[in-house]
Amino acid sequence: MGDLKKEIKIDPEEVTIGILNFIKDRINSFERSGAVFGISGGIDSACIAGLLSRAINKDRILGLIMPERGSDENTVKDAELVANKFGIKTKFIDITKTLDSLGIYESMPGRFFGNNRKSFGKIIKNAYRLIPNRSNPLIGGLLGTRYEWMREVQAYYRIKHRIRMVHLYYYGEKMNYLIIGTSNKTEDLVGFFVKYGDGAADIMPIANLYKTQVRRLSGYLGVPDFIMDKESSPDLLSGITDEVALGISYEKLDLILLGLESNIPDVIIQKEIGCTEDTIEYVKRLISLSSHMRNLPEKWQK
Repeated sequence: MGDLKKEIKIDPEEVTIGILNFIKDRINSFERSGAVFGISGGIDSACIAGLLSRAINKDRILGLIMPERGSDENTVKDAELVANKFGIKTKFIDITKTLDSLGIYESMPGRFFGNNRKSFGKIIKNAYRLIPNRSNPLIGGLLGTRYEWMREVQAYYRIKHRIRMVHLYYYGEKMNYLIIGTSNKTEDLVGFFVKYGDGAADIMPIANLYKTQVRRLSGYLGVPDFIMDKESSPDLLSGITDEVALGISYEKLDLILLGLESNIPDVIIQKEIGCTEDTIEYVKRLISLSSHMRNLPEKWQK
């Protein structure tokens, strides 16, 4: 695939050294005693676990495992696997009661499917396939929507990350720990995160690495193969993986993003990657519509 495939490669040792220095410097400059992060069993949080375990003493790291009744049955087990691998202390917090007290499970997904993750997952996957260009749900999440069902779904899954962030900041402030975010560059550029949810943190160590680069770095850090081989999923809606929601593979998406960032003409990107013009326009639209998520709230100017 030519230059883009070469350009996206990283030297994991060099990147690790840079990120470790960044983490150490920020913990010192913020005058914090340690670091706290959410550990989900996914590759991004596993990568952060590997980095933190090298950056500071392990007794100064806390990983919060925060499932809820709709979480994948393997979430806790996988998170514990990562924590054990890197010798990180964890705290288990089931956020089900908090969500239930807010009436979350009475919203559309919970009302119709309860805990039947398989049934809900099948229907959501089919819905994504039937929607033109497989782009409307994600784009609809970046814009306002007049469809009540879509608002219900958005409210249902987004509050999960926001409740988790409340816990992270509670423990961060209680223990004088820095809150470490786990978002990567791919998610950041296309708005594939929850504003003021997993998009909130004191620092984001891997936010300048594309998802495929995070995977490469994770292998270098010793993240367990099982975690490396899992399909990435936000674990917010049953059966929905990242690539189903995005409508494109990370390998293609990352190369398109790199091409756009490098100001390579669309026609060259198409040729190198083997994608269509429509796909590139779709990615451009995601970048444009999600810009508000990467910026501070707008202020009225006199």
